[in-house]
Amino acid sequence: MIVSVVSMPEGIARRTPVPQARERLAAARFLFVDAELPEDDAPGEQPVAHLLGLEAQDLEWLGREGESARAEFLGDRAAFVVPAVEAGQIIHLHVVATERYLLTVHRGPAALVENLTARFPHERPPDAVATLFLLLGEALETYRRAAVRALLEVEDLEDEMFRQREPEQLYRLARLRRTAALLHHTLLPYHQAADETITRRVLNPNFPQERQRLAREYQRTSRLVLTEIEALQEAARRGFGTYSSLVSGEQNGVINRLAIVSTIFLPLTFLTGFFGMNFAYLTDELESGAVFWLLAVGLQVVFLVGALYVLHRTRIWRRLRDDESIDDE
Repeated sequence: MIVSVVSMPEGIARRTPVPQARERLAAARFLFVDAELPEDDAPGEQPVAHLLGLEAQDLEWLGREGESARAEFLGDRAAFVVPAVEAGQIIHLHVVATERYLLTVHRGPAALVENLTARFPHERPPDAVATLFLLLGEALETYRRAAVRALLEVEDLEDEMFRQREPEQLYRLARLRRTAALLHHTLLPYHQAADETITRRVLNPNFPQERQRLAREYQRTSRLVLTEIEALQEAARRGFGTYSSLVSGEQNGVINRLAIVSTIFLPLTFLTGFFGMNFAYLTDELESGAVFWLLAVGLQVVFLVGALYVLHRTRIWRRLRDDESIDDE
């Protein structure tokens, strides 16, 4: 386990052995402590809370893999399991906040914590609660960036579809739709739990005014991020509808072309079948070359001219001409 201790409000970060981090947690006035666990649990490893001297039965979940979203107040401490987006993947930060310290635990490196630590010298949060809301806001910001990036990609895909439709675009849309579903599925349970918990604290008359302001600002940001994710889901559905409409339009164009081809060859098929009948009148009376040219070829030409004129005067011909001009562009 790698432990980093940040002295607050100065914002000076140092890597510290676990025993020293335990001593500083017990004595310091205001600390930010980040514990990075290995990806896989080592056999027989002690719980994180025990290693850091936080002996409490309600902290057994701290650092445990597979924990669901959590947002609750446990006496004098707040406990969260916060989802965040890292390189297209969802990670979970286990957070414990008291008046004296803010502790984060995660598996593998977390750029979110590094970004937060880099902000400390500029933000200078006055206490652990203000630091907690900075952390929660940074986690929401990772969701917002992922949703906006995916939304812009959906819009670019729609523009590409109108220029040239390709099957690959459908697979990219499916990937973006799965991304939207993943963001919504992981953020919504946490949002509901955090919103309910923070609302109870805000309604408490003993909750300080400055912390009420931080809580309300966080709740507003959380709802906006969730709205952006839902907008991404709607845009992905709209993209699938656009793709289906373009496919239907192309199929209609093919059907119209087949109708014109059928119109051209239908009279020829009829005349071939008619003159191929073995009637005495056809074989005895209509056997001269002039009759053949007049009835067989003449009727074909007259019918074709009439059919093309009718098509030219109807919407089918104009629609085909418009489709061809769009394809040329």
